[in-house]
Amino acid sequence: MKKQLIVLMVIIAIILPGLTACKKKAKTEANLQKVRVVLDWTPNTNHTGIYVAQELGYYKDKGLEVEILQPGENTVEKIIASDQAEFGVSYQESVTIARSENIPVKSIAAIIQHNTSGFASLKSANITSPKDFEGKRYGSSGWPSELEILKQVMESSGADFKKVQIVYGITDFFSTIGKDVDFAWIYYGWDGVQSKLREIELNYIPVRELNPVFDFYTPVLIANDQLLNSEPELVKAFLEATSKGYEYCVQHPDSAADILWKAVPELDKNQVKASLEYLKTEFISDAPQWGIQDLSVWQNFADWMYQKHIIQKSLKAQELFTNEFLPNATNIKS
Repeated sequence: MKKQLIVLMVIIAIILPGLTACKKKAKTEANLQKVRVVLDWTPNTNHTGIYVAQELGYYKDKGLEVEILQPGENTVEKIIASDQAEFGVSYQESVTIARSENIPVKSIAAIIQHNTSGFASLKSANITSPKDFEGKRYGSSGWPSELEILKQVMESSGADFKKVQIVYGITDFFSTIGKDVDFAWIYYGWDGVQSKLREIELNYIPVRELNPVFDFYTPVLIANDQLLNSEPELVKAFLEATSKGYEYCVQHPDSAADILWKAVPELDKNQVKASLEYLKTEFISDAPQWGIQDLSVWQNFADWMYQKHIIQKSLKAQELFTNEFLPNATNIKS
């Protein structure tokens, strides 16, 4: 009996620490604050910093359990405004339009510092400037400011916008270029790098080089006013972890690509790696840190949108974005 008691005590001594550790771990997991992040589109390399922060435990280190969602039928701005998610991925244009319609969302970080989109065509089409757009077919995806931007860059080059044939409903560049359309708008970090992998030669005209006002932020992270006012520490914790995720992308693009591909294996791994190799210099670029937004960028584009009647009222940049929740916010000048 005494021998059995000794054996039982030994077993308890071995098991008890493990049970205590499991209980402690369960308690820690239970204490994590659940946060939802809704994407603007299907997962792609623009979102990599979020997936990195999730995979490497940066969110958990800040007491957060992050769930990544896709938008579904509703717009990201309306999802965020109605508290169906705490944070979302959007665009400067969309935030400005939402705010003009009294939808209470605000940008809290720029995912990429400069606009990496522009007009692309097959090299064989010999389209090298907006003047060459005349007589060509343009594939439009239908976003609000797109045709106004096209019209302005053409007029600035002395070209006649009326001489462009607009083909609506174009969403896939490679299946339509050179067939249904002659040129279209692409994001170089995705379609541009894919063209190189496919060995398709393009002429690419960055829109930011045509007019500085078009160097707007795309994409950005957003939240609604109520969350920003009521839970500032949550917003700061989320951005600190997310910032760390994007800094990892800058420093370790290949490993970051592996993390994204692991989470979203339906993506082309080679394209993901090539895209992040390109984006590693774009996530922070010439800014002192990731996420910073410039007041003049927001104000100039909002003014342009108002002048073109894309929005129906004039807006102040301070209504549209804030840097105050970013790491080292006290040292950031707008």
